[in-house]
Amino acid sequence: MKHLCQGTKCHTYETQSRIRGVKGNKVLRTRFARFNNDVVREWIDNWEHFFCDERCLQDWLNTHLINLMNAIGIKKIPQETPIDVKQETREGWNGQQYIEKQIVVRA
Repeated sequence: MKHLCQGTKCHTYETQSRIRGVKGNKVLRTRFARFNNDVVREWIDNWEHFFCDERCLQDWLNTHLINLMNAIGIKKIPQETPIDVKQETREGWNGQQYIEKQIVVRA
């Protein structure tokens, strides 16, 4: 099933795809979201099931982001990933040696 675009200003953008109605009684109408909910593909981002384009997604986020973050909760403690830093001495194109550092995430 396809949702209507959830963008707060979708119905105000002046594009040919939003024009509906008969001569003399035209309106700009909200478009449908980009993809159906039952379409599952690895290259489809989740937002594409609810918004017609990124502009509408950004409009919605600008309007609702603070409420959304308050509902979900804001992190109070930083997250950490254990790593090891490896150093290798290498030789450059001009024969001089340099140290290259490499970050390795511990399993």
